[in-house]
Amino acid sequence: MKKLAQWLINPFYNLRLREKLFVMFLLGGILPLLFFVQYSYSTIRSELSAQVVASTKSTVAQINSNLENKLDIYTKLSATLYLDSTMRAYLTNDYSKDPSLFVDAYKYINNTFVNMLTTNPDIDSMTIFINNDTLPTDGMYIKSMDEKFRSSLAYKSLSGSYGEVRFITSPSEPDKPPMFTLSRLLNISSMNNPYGVLTINILESDIFRLMEKESSDKTVLILNEDGIVMSSRDKSLLNKRIDLPVPFPTEQSGQFDSAYNGKKVLVVYNTTTYGWKSVSLIPYSSFLAKASLTAKRILTYALISFVLMALLIYITARLFTKRMETLVGMIRSIEKEDFDLQDIRSLGRDEIGQIGNALRRMGQRLSKLISDVYMKEIDKREAELNVLQAQINPHFLYNSLASISSLAIRNEDPRMNKMVTDLAKFYRISLNKGKNTLSIHEEIQLTRYYVSIQQVRFDKLLRVHYDIDESVLPCLISKLTLQPFVENCINHAIWDHEHGINIVIRAYREGQDILLQVIDDGMGMRMAGGTDLPQSEDNLSGYGVRNVDNRIKLLFGESYGVSIFSRLGIGTSVTVRIPGK
Repeated sequence: MKKLAQWLINPFYNLRLREKLFVMFLLGGILPLLFFVQYSYSTIRSELSAQVVASTKSTVAQINSNLENKLDIYTKLSATLYLDSTMRAYLTNDYSKDPSLFVDAYKYINNTFVNMLTTNPDIDSMTIFINNDTLPTDGMYIKSMDEKFRSSLAYKSLSGSYGEVRFITSPSEPDKPPMFTLSRLLNISSMNNPYGVLTINILESDIFRLMEKESSDKTVLILNEDGIVMSSRDKSLLNKRIDLPVPFPTEQSGQFDSAYNGKKVLVVYNTTTYGWKSVSLIPYSSFLAKASLTAKRILTYALISFVLMALLIYITARLFTKRMETLVGMIRSIEKEDFDLQDIRSLGRDEIGQIGNALRRMGQRLSKLISDVYMKEIDKREAELNVLQAQINPHFLYNSLASISSLAIRNEDPRMNKMVTDLAKFYRISLNKGKNTLSIHEEIQLTRYYVSIQQVRFDKLLRVHYDIDESVLPCLISKLTLQPFVENCINHAIWDHEHGINIVIRAYREGQDILLQVIDDGMGMRMAGGTDLPQSEDNLSGYGVRNVDNRIKLLFGESYGVSIFSRLGIGTSVTVRIPGK
């Protein structure tokens, strides 16, 4: 949790002071303002939703009541015909023996149907489909139960009805409007063998009239117990399931949120005793328009206030931070070693002005101190380099000349010429026109000349091998780095004057650095401090090692220099580390 807090707060620390003031303003001003707008919108939305739900529930309940009354009327009419024994007798009678008897049947049926249609003007038509082939059909009230009727939706809906009513809605046809149809099997005498099917057709528009006034700004539907649309303003929905992603709850009435035609809607429903539902789908956008308008107005006023406050705080922050930016510029000038600071009288006499005066005086003092220290350091380093360099050449010259003199006294020998020539080449490279650095290639050549001179003296006792990575040859190194270590091998490592000594000189890369090694199989020595350099400075070997180490550190830094590893009776390995550039 602490790390998360630091991760969130750290970017704030890196902002400019002016930006921090703006952030604090946003946190202290805009967030409460947005909360107020959100709270106002939520409150208005909640109140409007409650009002719409209450109003819609009342409306849906009224539609339900009217729908139940209608369905009751049609059901009772069908029951009257279902229980009419006289009509049943006329419909089931065999007229093949006396065809004239059907006149009485039609007279009774016509009178009954005409009376029902007269007393119920909203009924469009009534028809009985019969199986009695001996009774002629009139094509109006009495029709034959042919294959066309048996394949109709009205007949199929009667499957498993056992004399109960069934309601369907027939979609509109080119010459016929949508119909709301009641179907009922006439089977009171025999449940398994109905003698006819009664259909009562009502215009679907008469059913829709129950909810027409309420469907102007919302979608009002009547669904049967299977969720099929029985009545709607949109006639294309008839006899189809309503497409809602959320199913209706098990309660008889209520409301829930859903989606319809890609819009979020409030669904309010009520269930009739027949299992049908009166459903109202109200888009939230319709009744929340006022809430949105109010919220937009509040937000507009808030944004205007925010812009005015932002302008004021910008002016204030600008006046305050401009002087702070001047101070930052002065500090950056000091960081870049530019101590000639500008006039700071514009900073005033307050705390910021006092800081500016202190910075200017500090810059002047630092300029003087740095100049003095810098010049002293240059003089000191140059003196150290000159002294260290001077400590090597006379010593080697003394030894070389002593060797030449020894040979001259013993016996006049042509090898003396080669020795003097190698010595001349050695000094030509080592002097290097007064420069303190040369390439590794030149340093190797310098070492080869030195070894050549010493081999004249030690003959086969001195065996030198080279293992050089050619990629390191162009890199620079301090002059006379390898020679002192080869000299130590010759002067202090030879312990067997019959077998002599082997010396390996290596140069290779390790990561970003270059390592140069002088390895011998001589007598070795005890290391008092691991790989530390010899502590003694009263002999030339210790002095030469520290000489090389000091020169490398002066040229390349404290992370570079000389390290030694040695085992008594085994040999010594000297490693020189320099940067690989």
